[in-house]
Amino acid sequence: MAKVILVTGGAGFIGSAVVRQMIAETDSVVVNVDKLTYAGNLASLESVSASPRYRFEQVDICDAVEVARVFREHQPDAVMHLAAESHVDRSITGPADFIQTNIVGTYTLLEAARSYWNGLAGEKKAGFRFHHISTDEVYGSLGDAGFFTEETAYEPNSPYSASKASSDHLVRAWHHTYGLPVVTTNCSNNYGPYHFPEKLIPLMILNAVNGKPLPIYGKGDNIRDWLYVDDHARALCLVLEKGVLGETYNIGGWNEKTNLEVVDAICAILDELHPQGAPHASLKTYVQDRPGHDKRYAIDASKIERDLGWKPQETFETGLRKTVEWYLANSAWVAGVLSGDYQHWIKQNYTERTGA
Repeated sequence: MAKVILVTGGAGFIGSAVVRQMIAETDSVVVNVDKLTYAGNLASLESVSASPRYRFEQVDICDAVEVARVFREHQPDAVMHLAAESHVDRSITGPADFIQTNIVGTYTLLEAARSYWNGLAGEKKAGFRFHHISTDEVYGSLGDAGFFTEETAYEPNSPYSASKASSDHLVRAWHHTYGLPVVTTNCSNNYGPYHFPEKLIPLMILNAVNGKPLPIYGKGDNIRDWLYVDDHARALCLVLEKGVLGETYNIGGWNEKTNLEVVDAICAILDELHPQGAPHASLKTYVQDRPGHDKRYAIDASKIERDLGWKPQETFETGLRKTVEWYLANSAWVAGVLSGDYQHWIKQNYTERTGA
């Protein structure tokens, strides 16, 4: 019998990549649980929406009654918890949503999962998994050398990373206190198709194509490790299947780049593929750095490589080119996001129907 996988945040950037991959490459039934905030876009799931193995539930993970109903009705074999507020800048200007979704929402989901799991028996109970997906930002900021490992102490520096660190600790506590079968992953910066254009790479691509300034924080010397989203989705599915209960796995791309290097690489690709407006690097502009901007993130991904056999398939160069090509080829998706039309469609097709 096919497994039922409950994916929270399945209409988001990473979540939708996981859903698309699971529908395409497994026989699992996938239940997408998403509140459909501004960053949730069902158009990112158009390719799988007609599959008989795909289900959608518009549910806020903070709503204990609705979350319990979802568990009761769908009887999942595993949970992949990706639902989160994730934009650092938004967490600085409005931290309340991050506390509510990332901490209270994770607590609500853990309690629903614990109650459901306690009611299972036999192989169904023994096979259940709760996979919590988190970020490398919980570790704080690195100097010029060294890497984040699974043993690195937590030192979150933004409201976003503090809320994710809190959720990581809750998951750990529910495992050690109640025995809930959990695995946790912490990833580096993702990029790729269907990325909401508030993040660095899609913002720079779309601004450059439209002849708008390319805003770079400070000197552009902040360093991030970049991970192609489909590589991340493959790693998440592998951890769900083979990860050791109670363990944490760091997932990174071994691709350290300064923000300035990322922008310059995007401009070079666009000069080739979209020569109108070249040289696109002339659009670069430097803006005041954001408060508490971590200097460097870099993940040591050797544990997941050694224990589970995962390696990224894309280099930064191949992944970035695929990403730029995707945005140039998918103007309708981009236009819908930039205009907000996808939110009107959601309201008409889901919010009004469910009475939310």
